[in-house]
Amino acid sequence: MRSESGTRLVRSIGQWSMTALIVNTIIGSGIFGVPSELNRILGRVSPIAMIVAGLGMGLMMACFAEVSSQFSEPGGAYLYARTAFGRFTGMQVAWFSLLAPMGAAAASSNLFHSYLAGFFPWAGTAIGKTTILTILFVILIIANYVGVRTGTGLSNLATVAKLVPLFVIIVLGLSHFFSRPELISSSEVSHPGWSGWFEALLLLAFSYAGYENTLLPTGEVKNPRRTIPIALFSALAICIALYALLQFVVVTTIGTAYVQRPLADVASVLIGSAGAVFVTAAAMASSYGNISAIFLATPRLTYSLATQRDMPGFLGRIHPRFKTPYVSILLFGTITWLLAISGTFRWALALASGAVIIIYVSVCASLIRLRQIHPDAQALRIPFGRAIAVFGILVAIVLITHLTLREAYLLIVTAVLAALNWFWARKEGPEAADVSRA
Repeated sequence: MRSESGTRLVRSIGQWSMTALIVNTIIGSGIFGVPSELNRILGRVSPIAMIVAGLGMGLMMACFAEVSSQFSEPGGAYLYARTAFGRFTGMQVAWFSLLAPMGAAAASSNLFHSYLAGFFPWAGTAIGKTTILTILFVILIIANYVGVRTGTGLSNLATVAKLVPLFVIIVLGLSHFFSRPELISSSEVSHPGWSGWFEALLLLAFSYAGYENTLLPTGEVKNPRRTIPIALFSALAICIALYALLQFVVVTTIGTAYVQRPLADVASVLIGSAGAVFVTAAAMASSYGNISAIFLATPRLTYSLATQRDMPGFLGRIHPRFKTPYVSILLFGTITWLLAISGTFRWALALASGAVIIIYVSVCASLIRLRQIHPDAQALRIPFGRAIAVFGILVAIVLITHLTLREAYLLIVTAVLAALNWFWARKEGPEAADVSRA
């Protein structure tokens, strides 16, 4: 494999490094807010939803593993869709690849605000929320504007700060449960109905998302046909166990009543007021770190699209001093800020989940198409690949139908903007040459 510059990529990412990278990407800020949303929908059976959603995501991961093994260049789902179906489809996927992290950043920033308001009640007011989120985004924009090294420093906010409290909560929570166990009845499983289960699974698409970004450096992974599948499914197993246990601890410790800061309330019961402060600080650090990582990566996508002549050239401008795609950073930061101050955590969560599901549909469809047009490609071939891809598409379609009108409206607007973008790009001239495939 060679990059566009013709330089051979160095394969330095091993199996354990890849597994750790995927785990750290999946476990973001959502776990600090999602438990209450699941409790609201499913009640005491919500831990089962964590397991079901994780297994369903395993099917999507399998499709990603096969498709990504055929490419050595960055671009992710946008690159796969453009190669498989052409420029128009690639543009659609590109726009949803922008919307998904915008929704995720908006959700994480609302969660950050929610936990901060637990310390400072003024932050819970409308003016307080707008002020805090504005400061938060201005800092991120400036940090990424002045250089990638500064942005990277913010995006690497202590992984330990979010993982250690989670393990502590699980251990203490399980001890608390076994001191007075209470079993779940079968009627509780059926009570939410199909609608409730699908709504819950839609939200959980956000909690298990993010791993697709770790597949970008495929050309730098040692033995990718073996390393990537093992790393993907090892990381998924770890995340399923962690998520299900945390959800179980929340349900058995504080019940199913809706609370804004579920893990902080659990820690308060298990440890005391110091535990609540401990988890609150971890949630804020994790949320801010998650947003920082999004700010670091996503503007580079619009920059890449501009260099491919799929978006206006001004988005590809590089700052003469800081050497950053400053226009893309400013635009991305402004739009995400507007989404954050105008919505809630639940709304932004569903928005990001809807966009992510569309991206996953495109990868499943790309698997089927790439097998048709490149049947002899030297790539990973998952068993029953076409059947898994079709099943994934059908499940995704069902989940999308459970979006609210407001959430669906933004997805439709995004699709229309992508179509207009494609029409403009077509008028401007031919697309850049296809990037190399593995």
